[in-house]
Amino acid sequence: MQIDFRSDTVTQPTSSMKEFMFKAPLGDDVFGEDPSIVQLEEETAQQFNHEAGLFCPSGTMTNQIALAVHTRPREEVICHKNSHIYLYEGGGPAFLSSVSLRLLEGDYGRITAEAIEENINPENVHFPRTRLVSLENTMNKGGGSCYDLEEIRKIRKSCQKHGLSLHLDGARIFNACIAKGYSTQEIGQEFDSISICFSKGLGAPVGSVLVGSEAFIHEARRVRKVLGGGMRQGGILASAAFYALNHHVDRLAEDHRRAKEMGDVLKHCEWIQFLYPIETNIIIFEVGSPFSGAQVIEQLSALGIRCAGFGKMHVRFVFHLDISEEQHQHAMTVIQNFQPQ
Repeated sequence: MQIDFRSDTVTQPTSSMKEFMFKAPLGDDVFGEDPSIVQLEEETAQQFNHEAGLFCPSGTMTNQIALAVHTRPREEVICHKNSHIYLYEGGGPAFLSSVSLRLLEGDYGRITAEAIEENINPENVHFPRTRLVSLENTMNKGGGSCYDLEEIRKIRKSCQKHGLSLHLDGARIFNACIAKGYSTQEIGQEFDSISICFSKGLGAPVGSVLVGSEAFIHEARRVRKVLGGGMRQGGILASAAFYALNHHVDRLAEDHRRAKEMGDVLKHCEWIQFLYPIETNIIIFEVGSPFSGAQVIEQLSALGIRCAGFGKMHVRFVFHLDISEEQHQHAMTVIQNFQPQ
């Protein structure tokens, strides 16, 4: 039995999703005529209390479009040092927007309003103008950690006070909503823009939607064109995201439950030095000496458990809809009996 915990991006479309995709009405989206894309953009924007949306191939594209629209060259973006926009988007902020990043420390990837206040540059020719704050929720490198809504509201007030825009990398925002109990409307209204991904826990094969005001999305559409993100009859992909939005959100709670159950097993493993707090579907643990993360990954793979490295000593497990209850129970048994060599 092979069980793939490397990421929630490895999911395959369900048979019902495929059937829905093949029935999708299509048009030319660059002309604004693909009804399936329009439907997805409108519903996603409404869910997050925004005026408009823009369908793109990836969350990296929606994040980078947002940065390009919110900023001008030589300005600065405040984010956590482990943010996806900094670590895993190919240097996009520098290459595409010519901005610098102010990297902050924070509890499992979460930054605070106080820390933001301390890192806003004064109006001085020596410094780039601080223009944007970017949060990530859930925080991938923080082990799927989530922001409290009250802290987000504090950050929002700080941004408004200083004339800064606030962007959310919401690659796993539905996981955060389920874990923390706030609605998409409640969290959505706190941000100027949100990147919402459908190809992770929701199980769509491709796609993210960027939401914001009508004026913001108008400019975002221009940037998407420059990046080659117009997909013509892309509705066959957007329909998968639409199906996921309407059928796969509530079941994310199952992934959270299984992750916590696996965590209960991992915390008794003597070869693990530290286990991050588990809030959602991501588990990160630090392997203890004399073993390494690579050793653990290789040896677990030989036992049918595939997981990913997160640095020399760290390993990540991610739960998703393609892991069945039977596979989950089997994986826990394997872990209980595992000892690195």
